Amino acid sequence: MNLNITYLYYDILNLYGDRGNIIILKRRAEARGINVNVNYTTIGEELAVKETDILFMGGGEDRSQEAVEMDIRKKSTIIREIVESNRVVIAICGSYQLLGNYYITVGGKEIRGLGILDVYTTPAEKRMIGNIITKSTIKGKETEIVGFENHRGMTFIGSKTKPFGRVIVGYGNNGRDKTEGAVYKNCYGTYLHGPLLSKNPVLADMLIEKALSTKYEREIILNPIDDSSELRAKNYISTLIKSKG
Repeated sequence: MNLNITYLYYDILNLYGDRGNIIILKRRAEARGINVNVNYTTIGEELAVKETDILFMGGGEDRSQEAVEMDIRKKSTIIREIVESNRVVIAICGSYQLLGNYYITVGGKEIRGLGILDVYTTPAEKRMIGNIITKSTIKGKETEIVGFENHRGMTFIGSKTKPFGRVIVGYGNNGRDKTEGAVYKNCYGTYLHGPLLSKNPVLADMLIEKALSTKYEREIILNPIDDSSELRAKNYISTLIKSKG
């Protein structure tokens, strides 16, 4: 089997180790004998649907989001085709906001999003920063997800999108309603950095399985690999976060 991963705006949207998610996806797929190709794409370059099984976009500050604003709108039809064809999309922090209806910067500028995720974002009075624990349904089972968040935007979910997780410790989308992230089809928006997938191997495998199942038009279940190191790290971080309240 082959897996094509596209890292969009790799040179602009990459905060707090987001690039590490690409490494995790590649290594976990290759550990099962899957051939992985990573396409690095940025402003002015073509985004190919057929060469994208997983589309990844990382986080960025307001100025970084503004830098890609015009270009991502030019790619909006292709990105929507990727989403609607059930390919996997992972959008973190700033990219998550760009896939929404709109977001307003701290300076009051409104940035129009792609409207793929039914969410909107407004600025908070203070930055929401720190380690975070959420619970999400992964492969039909409620699973603890750990990560790191650092955002000033408060994101609110509309009726056409469901939250990715429920906040146990931390702020999540807005620090108010205990939601974190948003999901539409196989498109996942989240505020979790870290990188997210290094500490949450079950989530990484689910995304790979979804991508391969869509590509090969049959259910793909990955063989187990040794996750003992990853799970020890996750459990240590989870215990540490909970002990600090």
